[in-house]
Amino acid sequence: MADAGLDSLSAIEAALWRELAAAAHDVQHGWRRLVLATRAADAADARTLVLRELDADQRLLLFYTDARSAKVLQIAHRPAGTLVGWCAALSWQVRMRARLDVQTEGLAVSSRWARLALTPSAQDYLAPAAPGTPVDAGSVPPPGGRTHFALLSARIESIDWLELGEHAHRRASFDAAGARWLVP
Repeated sequence: MADAGLDSLSAIEAALWRELAAAAHDVQHGWRRLVLATRAADAADARTLVLRELDADQRLLLFYTDARSAKVLQIAHRPAGTLVGWCAALSWQVRMRARLDVQTEGLAVSSRWARLALTPSAQDYLAPAAPGTPVDAGSVPPPGGRTHFALLSARIESIDWLELGEHAHRRASFDAAGARWLVP
């Protein structure tokens, strides 16, 4: 519910970034899993991503992905997307427009892969076929030997925040032009 200390736009924006930072470390946080919408050839395409890291100073969110996934090709053609999340504990919706980038090599990728490689999640990036590839009924392809791990970064350009209060709703926008209240 609404925090009585969140009466100013600057307090709300600071709280947004604190909550996003918490979501990167708390698997139970409502914003741990965000929906990313990108543009496919002729339609919008959306999927859920797990928020792994955050750099509030750079306004940067980091996610892991398979380099062969459809979203990687979509981002290569059009590096813009929208992230959407709902946190029931806060009664907050967040919608963030972002500039997207995918890295498949380099220190940022290799250091994160080194940490992930020893966990069960590593199998997600070792599959012999790309995500979404059809398989025979009842069969699961064995892991391959090559990693397809990639780092997806989202540099936040604007945030639309909506609080659904018990008696009233509030909405605000934060971007390069500044912060402003909006009609909910």
